Amino acid sequence: MDTVGWWSLVRFAHVAGAALWVGGQLALSLVILPLARHVLASEAKDTFTAAAGRRFGMLTGAIFLPVQLATGLAMAWHKGVTWASLAEPGYGRTLATKLALFVVVMLAAAGHGIAHAKGRAELARALAVVSLVGSLGVVLLATALPAT
Repeated sequence: MDTVGWWSLVRFAHVAGAALWVGGQLALSLVILPLARHVLASEAKDTFTAAAGRRFGMLTGAIFLPVQLATGLAMAWHKGVTWASLAEPGYGRTLATKLALFVVVMLAAAGHGIAHAKGRAELARALAVVSLVGSLGVVLLATALPAT
């Protein structure tokens, strides 16, 4: 595979991972969880939603996060990004903002899981919203970055 093909594959893995993460959040939030609330009895709903959340969290930690980190670092290296360049107007600042928001999203997602496990439903829901809205912001910022 030539260099152009390799970087296309890396970029595809990064974009596909982001699409699966955001799409999974949207599917859970807008389709699966509301349907579970209306169709399942309370105990079954609680069991199902907890299992769905754990499964999504495990996939995030085992697949999504490692793929995003590896491909993101590879693309930054390929683009010649340095710590200093993250402060430069344009690409650098946009990427820095995207990275900072990504960290906030991951912290909110982790906090959501912890809050849910401790039975703090309102906090868990608020952190889920922060994670989803932040994820959409990460995607928006990514569209402003030129392909590597």
